[in-house]
Amino acid sequence: MSHDLIWAPWRLAYVTGADDQPAPKDLPAEKLLPGADPDCFLCQCVADADDRGRLVVDRGEHSITVLNRYPYNNGHLLVAPKQHLGRLDEIPAEVHAELCRKLAETVQTLEGLLNAEGFNVGLNLGRVAGAGLPGHLHWHIVPRWNGDTNFMPALGATKVIPQSLEALWEVLTNRTTP
Repeated sequence: MSHDLIWAPWRLAYVTGADDQPAPKDLPAEKLLPGADPDCFLCQCVADADDRGRLVVDRGEHSITVLNRYPYNNGHLLVAPKQHLGRLDEIPAEVHAELCRKLAETVQTLEGLLNAEGFNVGLNLGRVAGAGLPGHLHWHIVPRWNGDTNFMPALGATKVIPQSLEALWEVLTNRTTP
């Protein structure tokens, strides 16, 4: 029985618990929005103009869209309010409306660029519900394709993601074609 090598170097930080995000002290406090958590990676993304380094693919007036560094599938994105808000009832109406528009636009973009055939769109409210970052709301958009749950995750306990985060960032920011 032969084995294929699957190259996914971005997963090492997740497996080892290391974080390749710049340390919060690298961002001056005056760059953070009022109420921001300096340890929150989404607050850091909002405050930092390095979209490529932070994997930010879109900035709205009240929202930010970021590639998930530890994706469940190719094209896994996070859509979040710029403000550090942990509860749905804290989101002002105009921010909520923009977030809903961004979710719809992002799904449409992923359908067009990645030929996604379906999506899981979800929000984990609270740590016990699976929120890894319970203080800053964010919606997951996970593109799906027919047959994307094949033998690898079922038998090999391995998920294959065929595109690097950097290459996907290029596609989503219209700097290259898929």
